[in-house]
Amino acid sequence: VVAMALVAAVYALRPYDSTAKWIYIPESASAVQLRDSLISTLGGDVGARVYNLWRIQGGDADIAHGAYLINRGDRSIMIARRLATGRQTPVTAEWSDARTLDAMAVRLTKTLECSPEDLLDALERILPDSSYTKPQFPAALLPAKFEFYWSASPDDIVRKLLQYRNNFWSAERREKAEKLNLTPIEVTTLASIVEEETAKPDERGRVARLYLNRLAIGMPLQADPTVKYAMQNFGLRRILHKHLKYPSPYNTYINRGLPPSPICMPGKNAIDAVLHFEEHDYLFFCARPTFDGYHNFARTLREHNANARAYSAELNRRKIK
Repeated sequence: VVAMALVAAVYALRPYDSTAKWIYIPESASAVQLRDSLISTLGGDVGARVYNLWRIQGGDADIAHGAYLINRGDRSIMIARRLATGRQTPVTAEWSDARTLDAMAVRLTKTLECSPEDLLDALERILPDSSYTKPQFPAALLPAKFEFYWSASPDDIVRKLLQYRNNFWSAERREKAEKLNLTPIEVTTLASIVEEETAKPDERGRVARLYLNRLAIGMPLQADPTVKYAMQNFGLRRILHKHLKYPSPYNTYINRGLPPSPICMPGKNAIDAVLHFEEHDYLFFCARPTFDGYHNFARTLREHNANARAYSAELNRRKIK
């Protein structure tokens, strides 16, 4: 009896001795499919051992549904117990630089069982109940690094994203937005333009204030990124006169005020740049002809035209069309 107990203990406590691996048990997987996944991922000997121990513990494939990181040194009995109790390993999901909802959905679900299409459907089910129209959906999505269970439902994912956004919009931020006579969605819309205008964090507060100055006097924003968004041509390198007339409510050359909704999903820093703008009275700006990512700012149209001519001349010299 003692000998049999020792053999059983050695069998159950034998560790996994290879590199870390992920095991994925999809929804509606059968016990046979779970066994095959264990064997193909962990190897025949370890996989079969974990499977047998899982069955002894009354393993249910529905409970095991999920993703599990198996590390070198993990004991077979503990791996089996995690599967039997559904104790998953959280996975990291994130997105950045996503201009469209489709792009966001593809990037966010890259490490999840949920499909991009299912996530987009969940947005349409949940966000309208929080008073978002479909064009405003990007304002409910704040880029960050999230932890989910791989098997998380699309609805739970969207609720967590929305809760993160709501937590970000603290009473202090809402108060700052109110002092600007803007709603959080409108601040996010302006932040989306700022983020598209400059990749330089130390310049965003200056760009934000310039647009706030224009809004204050009823001047059109005349933001080139809104033209690209209206045309859905994000690779456009040079905005020409013909582009400025493109008919769209998002084209801020032909429409005054903010566009109807964000033109991308701006990060926290861009939103805070709007709320904590830099004080100045500039009304115009133009990319520097040095192409260093920064801009030249001007108070008068005459100054601005000189800056614009210098930049245009450099575009011509570089043959950028």
